[in-house]
Amino acid sequence: MTIVSTAVELDAQGLRIGGRPKLLLCASLFYFRLPREQWRSRLQQIRRSGYTCVDVYLPWNFHELSPGRWSFDGRRDVAAFLDLAHEEGLSVIARPGPYICSEWDGGALPAWLGLDPQLRVRQNEPRYLAQVAAWFDQALPILAERQYPAGPVIMVQLENELDFFDCEDRPGYLTALRDQAIGHGITVPLIACAGQGDVAGATGDTSGVVAACNFYPDDDSPHIEQEVRRYAGLLAERDLPLLVTETNRRHRTLRRLLASGASLIAPYLQSSGWNFGYTPSSGNWGDPGNFMSHDYDFGGYVSPTGQERPEYAEAQVLARVVDALGSRLALATTTVPQVEVTADFPTSSSLSALNLSGGGQLIAVPNLGTGSGRAVVGGVSVAVAADSCPLMLVDFPWQERTLTLASADLVAATDSMLVFSSAVPVTVVIGATQVEIPATTGLAEYRVVDGLTLVVLTPTDAARFVLRDGSVELADAVKATAPAPATDVRAVRRRAGAAPAKDAGSHEGPPSLESLGVYRGRGTYSATADLTGIDELLLVGACDLVDLSIADEVLPTIAGFGATRRIDVHAVQGPTVIHATVETWGHANFDDSRLPSLRLGSLRGLGTLWAVEKVQSLNASWLVEGHWAGQPAPLRSLGGWSSTRVGVPITYTRRLEPAGTSALRLLGVEQPIAVTVGSGEPVTVHQENSWVMLPAGTSQVSVTLPHHPSGGGLHAELLTLRPVTDWACTVQDDELLTAHASRADSTTEIDLPLTLEPGEEVWLDVDLPAGDEDCLVRLDGSQLRVTGWAAGECLGRIWAGDRARFSGGDPDVLWVPAGWSGLTLLVRGVAGAARPELRRLSLGPSSTRGGNGAAADVT
Repeated sequence: MTIVSTAVELDAQGLRIGGRPKLLLCASLFYFRLPREQWRSRLQQIRRSGYTCVDVYLPWNFHELSPGRWSFDGRRDVAAFLDLAHEEGLSVIARPGPYICSEWDGGALPAWLGLDPQLRVRQNEPRYLAQVAAWFDQALPILAERQYPAGPVIMVQLENELDFFDCEDRPGYLTALRDQAIGHGITVPLIACAGQGDVAGATGDTSGVVAACNFYPDDDSPHIEQEVRRYAGLLAERDLPLLVTETNRRHRTLRRLLASGASLIAPYLQSSGWNFGYTPSSGNWGDPGNFMSHDYDFGGYVSPTGQERPEYAEAQVLARVVDALGSRLALATTTVPQVEVTADFPTSSSLSALNLSGGGQLIAVPNLGTGSGRAVVGGVSVAVAADSCPLMLVDFPWQERTLTLASADLVAATDSMLVFSSAVPVTVVIGATQVEIPATTGLAEYRVVDGLTLVVLTPTDAARFVLRDGSVELADAVKATAPAPATDVRAVRRRAGAAPAKDAGSHEGPPSLESLGVYRGRGTYSATADLTGIDELLLVGACDLVDLSIADEVLPTIAGFGATRRIDVHAVQGPTVIHATVETWGHANFDDSRLPSLRLGSLRGLGTLWAVEKVQSLNASWLVEGHWAGQPAPLRSLGGWSSTRVGVPITYTRRLEPAGTSALRLLGVEQPIAVTVGSGEPVTVHQENSWVMLPAGTSQVSVTLPHHPSGGGLHAELLTLRPVTDWACTVQDDELLTAHASRADSTTEIDLPLTLEPGEEVWLDVDLPAGDEDCLVRLDGSQLRVTGWAAGECLGRIWAGDRARFSGGDPDVLWVPAGWSGLTLLVRGVAGAARPELRRLSLGPSSTRGGNGAAADVT
């Protein structure tokens, strides 16, 4: 299936743009995670790295603020971003979704979609597709107007990793998206990426939709090449190239992908950024849930603050290899080495090589160890640096000569000169002549063989040299300047009063925040319940952050991703005021059935609250069905059947006579089990949330599980429930809070430390350091949640003290971009082992940030 547009062609030979073969290095750069005033400099930075393409998501819910209210100006002016990319000479792979994942609020699906019980996201379903059409009506014309050659857009991706999602009609869904794209004039190739290798699952095998692959291997795995070559071969059978639309950021790994046949190599998030405001997601990278941090950083070659890390120079060297080999590399085909290669260091279990157009091979020889070693390539012993992957040339014809072997990266070539990059001595064999050339930092080492000048540079020098008049010149290294020290803030200005809240009415049961018009923000729920004779409450489906107070006692923040939770109230009797403040962190960006709030499209809010009137054991008197159990059915305890059929499902059934709504609690769940209520469909119960709500009138429950005699035993409880009703609600969405933070207000100067009570909130204004640098804000405190604003934008949030698991980057920092005036903080005390206290604030330039990588998971 050759894909040909007017200017961009894809086939088994590779990728051609304007008729020219290209091997593309592509970096993610997300306009919605950066201030607009930094777009150009970040694009220029990518271009200086040698990468020639950026991929960019277009988040639907970043542009549709509420149903039918669109914004494409300011930081949302994606057209301006694309135009800047074009001006800077970068191609663009545009990814408008509708679903994008990206650890973004809801995967970019608007929160209000979950209010329609008939609408099914990411399905070939008319209600959902009508909403998608409204989004594509806005986004696709912007892309169509900027397609190559008039603009930078060379491909448009539909959906994202659909093979992770249980889509019922993949061909129908992808066909609908394809037809909408074509209807809006998209003529460049349409692609769809597989997240776990299921090409058909990602594309629906839809005509006109090109399969791409995302690979996230262990960088130290010796088996990367075999997997990638397999997909290169499968796609070549369809007359398509291997497009790697996402992968790891380490260039040692990227070289292995290149040698294994990738025509597009697009490491995800090479240029990092920030999740502003309420846009981070709730995800499933924790145990099992997590919150994504304001700092969005997976260790790419540019940090969120714009600092260039060591991988940036690695990018420049690899880009020089791509340029030096040009079309020979772009038209190469993957295979295995034609010569024997052995090594005394850990390396790939199956090395990859490229048959270069015009002759010769390029062999990737990764050293996966921590020490330098030696490889024997075609009988020649060569040095290989630790933690490297040199791209070695074998039998390479050049200007009426043949390089029998060159053991290092070729980073530049002229008729009379070849320039190589290596941290260890380089071996070059031309004809009968073999030379070893040392690698010396700050010095270009020269040798002449058969009239050909051979030059060796270290990788540091190779990233910054220029060829001028037949000689190699080393550009001056950029000298790092010592950052200004951070400033401790000892005094702040406290605002009077609180932010206004909108009355959201009274409700029989707690409504979702989305039903109250809050798609990002928070709300309060208040009710009075008679707790006479009640020892515990049952909270079901509450998320994301729930600060619950009962009779004025504030409980520790509940952040259980909707898991059902028992709350002890035995010390409280009679009519009792119950109050909850519920804040959205972000909607799920991935579909995970283990917990309610991790489902894609799930809503936020208090859920439901119940008084537990009775608890009874259900361990005994279950009828057994399955295995060899006959009739009448044996009566056993739950999980008590004895059998040699280990792992074979067995069903236990029990009749119930609950007076009203009740909840079944299964204890000791070790693996997913199926529960059938009455004649309904089975539901899967997980150990993370082993509860099943039973409606009034439930007469029978069946539990089906694999027989597991070595397990810890399964037990059951039945809780009889009475709902807590008559809720009064108020709401504060993100726009209301931002408006309050941005207004001038009377203040009183106070000294830190500042001590709060759990549930108490204060608004603080903080003076930023003078100057035109970005500013990092860190706080020293305990049991606090802090939200920051500057220049009319919500920056993000920090949670200090006892907290849920965080993923992404540094969860303890706020970033104020240069030129964003003023800093306002909303500080909320939360209950925990320590008393809420803000001891000090630290303000410093972004260059004080560490530059070696990111915090992946933080608790």
